[in-house]
Amino acid sequence: MAAFYSPDGSLKINGDLPAVGRRAIADAAQEFMTAFPDMQVLMDDLVIQNGLPRFHWTLIGTNTGPGGTGRRVSISGFEEWKIGADGLIAESLGTFDNADYQRQLAG
Repeated sequence: MAAFYSPDGSLKINGDLPAVGRRAIADAAQEFMTAFPDMQVLMDDLVIQNGLPRFHWTLIGTNTGPGGTGRRVSISGFEEWKIGADGLIAESLGTFDNADYQRQLAG
């Protein structure tokens, strides 16, 4: 997944500090993959909004990773991308409903 980003690209989700660079982006993705070993990310839509590509997605999986709750979650969100001169993602601003996500984890 990180290979789709420019070498110094960034991924920022829900206003948190950004993961900058492919290694940090890969580490951020790995955290979800560890927490949800059966994780699937489905592409819901890809649209242009305000001149920028917006990737709408749904993540489904069961939180069975270390310290997991064992609960199945389904969350949807989107990432708005700025594409760099190299044709790769230079900046991704992602958002999803964290309160809903936390409710699903807690049951």
